[in-house]
Amino acid sequence: MSEVVNVSMQEGIAVVTVDSPPVNTLSREVRAGLKSAFESLRDKPEVKAVVLACAGKTFLSGGDMREFETGVQAPGYHEVLRLIEDSPVPVVAALYGTVMGGGVETAIACHYRVAQEGTKLGLPEITLGIIPGAGGTQRMPRLIGLEPALDMMLSGKPLTVADAQKVGLVDTAVDRDVTAAAIACAHQLVAAGKGPRRTRERAVAGGEKAGETIAARRAQLGKAFKNRNSPNVLLDAVQAAVDKPFDEGIAFERSLSSQVERAVEGRAFRHLFFSERELRKIPGLPADVKSRKVAKVGIVGAGTMGGGISMCFANAGIPVTIVDAAQANLDRGLATIRKNYERSVSRGSLKPEQLEQRMALIAPTLDYAALADADLIVEAVFENMALKKEIFAKLDAVARPGAILGTNTSTLDIDEIAAVTKRPQDIIGLHFFSPANVMQLLEIVQCAKTAPDVVMTALDVAKTIRKVGVVAKVCYGFIGNRMMDPYGREAERCVLEGATPADVDGALEDFGMAMGILAVYDMAGIDIGHLTRVARAHLLPKDPTFYRPTALLTERGWLGQKTGRGYYRYDGADRKRTPDPEAIAMFAEEAQRLGVPQRKPSKQEIQERCIYAMINEGALLLEEGIAVRASDIDIVYASGYGFPRYRGGPMFYADTVGLKVIYDKIMEFQKTLDSQYWQPAPLLEKLARAGSSFAQWQAERKV
Repeated sequence: MSEVVNVSMQEGIAVVTVDSPPVNTLSREVRAGLKSAFESLRDKPEVKAVVLACAGKTFLSGGDMREFETGVQAPGYHEVLRLIEDSPVPVVAALYGTVMGGGVETAIACHYRVAQEGTKLGLPEITLGIIPGAGGTQRMPRLIGLEPALDMMLSGKPLTVADAQKVGLVDTAVDRDVTAAAIACAHQLVAAGKGPRRTRERAVAGGEKAGETIAARRAQLGKAFKNRNSPNVLLDAVQAAVDKPFDEGIAFERSLSSQVERAVEGRAFRHLFFSERELRKIPGLPADVKSRKVAKVGIVGAGTMGGGISMCFANAGIPVTIVDAAQANLDRGLATIRKNYERSVSRGSLKPEQLEQRMALIAPTLDYAALADADLIVEAVFENMALKKEIFAKLDAVARPGAILGTNTSTLDIDEIAAVTKRPQDIIGLHFFSPANVMQLLEIVQCAKTAPDVVMTALDVAKTIRKVGVVAKVCYGFIGNRMMDPYGREAERCVLEGATPADVDGALEDFGMAMGILAVYDMAGIDIGHLTRVARAHLLPKDPTFYRPTALLTERGWLGQKTGRGYYRYDGADRKRTPDPEAIAMFAEEAQRLGVPQRKPSKQEIQERCIYAMINEGALLLEEGIAVRASDIDIVYASGYGFPRYRGGPMFYADTVGLKVIYDKIMEFQKTLDSQYWQPAPLLEKLARAGSSFAQWQAERKV
C-alpha cells in the first residue's frame, strides 16, 4: 500500500484508512493509494465488506486546490470514485470532522455512510466560482432528491449530521468512534446479506418536475448571484442528472467543470483563496519569531466599536475588561452587547447558556488600573488625535511591561500616537470594521518601531478571533480607507455633474459592490468622513468641488440613516432608502454655483471612474510599500469593503481588464476631467507599457 493509504483486515472487513495530514486532502498521492487499495481488494474472496476511514482530525476534507493551477494528475477523481462505487462488496464511509467538496463526492460514491455527531458535510464549490466536478452534480440528486441537492449545492453551506440524515445523505449517526461504528455497520450488512447500493443506479426523486424546478431556481439567481455564471452552469449540470444516463451526465459535468475552472470567476475565487494563505508572509519578519501570549484583553471605549471588538474576544473565550469614562456609556454598551447576543439566540445560532457564558467574560469598569494585567489593550474611541494620545499616555502608565497596545484608528498616524509612550515597540494598529463582531477583516498596521513579535501576535490574534488579518504600514487610511478616498471622490463628483445618488450607487451595485458608496456614507454617518477631512484640510486639494455633496449634507444636518435623511430619505423602521428630491435639487444648485457642467455620466463611466481611481491608488500603495502584495489589497477589499469576490479584488480585476486599458482610460480622464486627480501611478504606467500585470509584478518580487 501507499504511505498515505493502508489496509487492515478485521474479521472479513477490510478497513481502508487514509492518513494524509493535516486534513486528508484528496491529493494525487491519496487517490493513487485509494486506487491501489480498492484494486487489490476487488478479487479477494475473504473480503466481505470495506470501510473507508481516515486518521487524524477529519474524513477526506476535499480536493487538492493546487491542482486547479497544475492540472489533475492520474489517477483522476472519476476513475478512483468509480472504482470505489464498483466494489463487488458493500463500502461504508466513516464520516467525521469537516467533509467538503471532493470528500462528500467520495462519500456518496460509497454505498453506505455512517457519520459522527458534529460532522459537517457540504458541497461549497459555488462559493469558489466552480461546480462539484467529481460526480457531485450527478450523484447527489440521485441520492437525496432534486430539491435538497439544489439547496445544498446552490447555498454551498454545510449540513449538520441531523440535516444530512433527514435528506438521506447519512444513513446512521453515532456519538462514538465512527470507524468502529462503520465496522459494526459493515458486519450487519454482511449478516443481512446486503450487497452494494450504488448511487448511480438510482432515479432522481423529483426528476419528473425538473424542468419547472430548475427554471424556478434559475429565475431566483439574479439577486443572489449577480453577474455570476457558475450557478447557471451548476443548474445545467443538475438538469443532465435527470435527462441523461449517468455516464453521459458525468461526461457533461466534466466538460462544464473544466469551463468554469478556466473562467475569470473561478480564477478570481481561487486567487482570493490562495492569497489568504500568503498573508502571514511579512518581509523582515524573522522566520523563528514567536507570538506573545494573549490570555486577557482590555478595551478602551464602550461604544459601537468597543462593544463589537469585545464580542470578538468573548466569542473566542478570552476575558475582556472594558474601560470607559462614563458609567452610562458602560451600561449602554453592555446592553447593546447583550442585545446582539440575544439576536443570535433568537436565530438559533447561539444557545442561551452560551450567551451568559460570553457576557460573564466581559467586565465593565471606570478604572484604567483594571487593565494592569491585560496582555493586549485595544483603544476604540472616536477619531480624535488628542484624545487617543491622552489615552495611550494613561495606558503606558498602567499596562504591564510587554503588554501590547493597539489602536482601532481608521485614518490617524499611529507613529504619532506611539510617540507619546515609552514603548513604541509594543504599539500596533488594529483596525476592525463595523460591526466588528460580524465583519471579517482586521487591518494590522505595523508602525515604524513595532516589534516583530507584536506583528506576529496580531496575526495570531486575528486567527484566534476568526478574522482575516492583513498587515499594512502607516499612512493616512492605511490600505482600505486610503483607496476609498479617490473612489468616493469620483462618486461625489458624478453627483455634482448631474448623476443622482441612485444613479451612482446603482452603477456600483450593478458592478457588484455590496452597497453603493453613497448609501455606505448614509449608513456610517455622513459627518464621520466629513469631520476627518476637516481635520486634514491643510493636506487636501484646494478644490471647492472636492467632496462638496457630503459637506453640504453635513451643514444641513442630514447625516444619513441616524437622522432619517442624507443622500437618501429613510422612512420607517426598515430604513429603506428612497430618493430625496430636495437633496438632488440642492446638489444641482450647488453645482451651478460652482460652475460644474451638467452632463449626467453614464453607468459605465461611473463604474470606470470610481473603480479605476481606486486601482490607481492601490498601485501607489504598492510603490510606497504600504501594502506588501497586490493580493493583500484584494483581500482587504473583498473581506472588508464589499468588493465582489467573483471579481477577485480591485488589483486582480485590473489584471483581467488589462493594465494598458486602465492606463489609457486614466489618460483619457486626465484630458476630459480634472487633471489633478488623474495622474497615473508610476507603477501602473510602467506595468501597462510593459504589457505586464500586478500578478506578474508580485511574482517577480517573490513576496
